[in-house]
Amino acid sequence: MTKDTKSPTLTTTAGAPIADNQNSLTAGPRGPVLMQDWQLIEKLAHQNRERIPERVVHAKGWGAHGTLTVTKDISKYTRAKIFDTVGKKTDLIMRFSTVAGELGAADAERDVRGFSLKFYTEEGNWDIVGNNTPVFFVRDPLKFPDFIHTQKRHPKTNLRSATAMWDFWSQSPESLHQITTLFSDRGLPQTVRHIDGFGSHTFSFINKGGERFWVKFHFKTMQGHKHWTNAEAAEVVGRTRESTQEDLFGSIEKGDFPKWRFCVQIMPELDAEKTSYNPFDLTKVWPHGEYPLIEVGTIELNRNADNYFSEIEQVAMSPSNIVPGVGFSPDKMLQARIFSYADAHRYRLGTHYEALPVNAPKCPVHHYHKDGAMRFTPNMPNPDAYYEPNSFNGPKQDEAYREPPLKISGDADRYNHRIGNDDYSQPRALFNLFDNAQKERLFSNIAAAMGGVPDFILERQFAHFDKIAPEYGDGVRSAVKKASGK
Repeated sequence: MTKDTKSPTLTTTAGAPIADNQNSLTAGPRGPVLMQDWQLIEKLAHQNRERIPERVVHAKGWGAHGTLTVTKDISKYTRAKIFDTVGKKTDLIMRFSTVAGELGAADAERDVRGFSLKFYTEEGNWDIVGNNTPVFFVRDPLKFPDFIHTQKRHPKTNLRSATAMWDFWSQSPESLHQITTLFSDRGLPQTVRHIDGFGSHTFSFINKGGERFWVKFHFKTMQGHKHWTNAEAAEVVGRTRESTQEDLFGSIEKGDFPKWRFCVQIMPELDAEKTSYNPFDLTKVWPHGEYPLIEVGTIELNRNADNYFSEIEQVAMSPSNIVPGVGFSPDKMLQARIFSYADAHRYRLGTHYEALPVNAPKCPVHHYHKDGAMRFTPNMPNPDAYYEPNSFNGPKQDEAYREPPLKISGDADRYNHRIGNDDYSQPRALFNLFDNAQKERLFSNIAAAMGGVPDFILERQFAHFDKIAPEYGDGVRSAVKKASGK
C-alpha cells in the first residue's frame, strides 16, 4: 500500500464511523472518564472476551492449508467421492500439536504430536484426528481422563509429576508400546514437517457394493525424519519457544511446501475374527507384512493461515465427521472420541461452531438444528419446514447412504480389556528394530523422565520392561542408576 492510498474509515462493530480513536471521553482535560463513552466500553468489553478456553489436550498447535491429490484408484474399497478420480484435488487444512503442553508451552518438548486433517469434500467435511504415533497409551476410554490428569499439573505443586505418569503407566502395561515410541528418537521431532501421521484408530471403508473393509490411515513424510536429543532440545527452547511455528510458517512462506504420502492398510471385514491381536485395539498395530501400505495420494501444505486465531485456533476437527464410504469400527477409544471431540468444540467455540468459516463445509448444508448462542446461519428457504418429518419439502433422509450392518458383534458387558491381551510382543518387536545407539538413547530418555519417582513404582515399571526384553529392563535400570549417581 502506498502512502497516497486512502484508508477505510474506522467503525464500531455496529458499523458507526469513529471520529477519535486516540482519546477517551472525559469531563474536561483532567476530569474522569464518562460512562457514555460507548466506544471505550466496546473496546474494553471486547478485550475481556478475546480469549476462549484452550483445548484440554493438544492446546499448543500449528497448522496450514493445503490439498490432497489422489494418485491411486481405490474405488474397490470405498465409494467416497474424494477418491473417485485419479488426479482429483481436494482442499484441506491440517493442524499439528503437542498433547500435554498448555497454549504457551515450548514447541520442542518430548511429547506425542497431534496430526489432524479436515478435508472439504463435495459430500461434507471429513476429519482424520490422529497423532504421529500409530498407537496410544490406553485402549479403554474410561481411562483416558485419568491418563490426561497424569500429563497435566499436580493439584498442589502445580508442576508436572513424573511420579503420577510412571505410577499410572506401571499399572497399565498396555501403555508399553506407546512409551517405547515416545522415549525413542521419534518422541522429540525437530519439526512437524519431519514426522509421519496416523489416523491410529481402525475405521471402515464401504464400497458401492455395500462391502465393508477395515482401514488404517498413514501419512508418510516426504521430508525424511529429523529428531532432537534431550540436550539439543533444551538448547532450542533456550533460544525460542516457537521453533515449530517458525519452521512450518517460514517453510511455506518461501515456497518449500511440505508433503506426505497418504497410504492405507486394508483388512477384509471378516479377517478381524482371525487375527491373533484385536485389530480394534488402539495399543496395537497391524503388521505391514500382513496388511501392506497402499498409496492413495499426496498431501501438500501450500498456504499459511491469514489469521492464526480464526483458522488454526478455531479449527474444530472431530472423528465424528465422516463422509459416505467412510465409517467407524468397534474401537472403544474411537467410539468415545466420536462424542468427546465434538462436545469439546461446542464448549470451546459455541453451539454453531461448524458454521465458522474454517469449519464450514464447501458443499450445501441442510439440517434442523436451530437457535442457540451465536446463530449466524441463514434461515431455511421455507420457514414452515423447521421440524422433521414435515409436509413442506424440508430436507429428508436418503436411504442410498445407509451403511451395511456390522458382521462383528457381541453381548454388551464391561469386559476386562487385559484378559487375553498381549501387551509385550508388539513393544518387543519395536524394541528389536532399534540399533544399539537407539536403545541407549531410549534408556537414557526414560531415565531422564523418571527423576524423583518412588522406588516401588520404578520396580513395577522395570518388571514390565523385563517382560519385553531383559536387555530393555537392564538398560533402563542401569541408566536410572547412572542418572541418580547411585
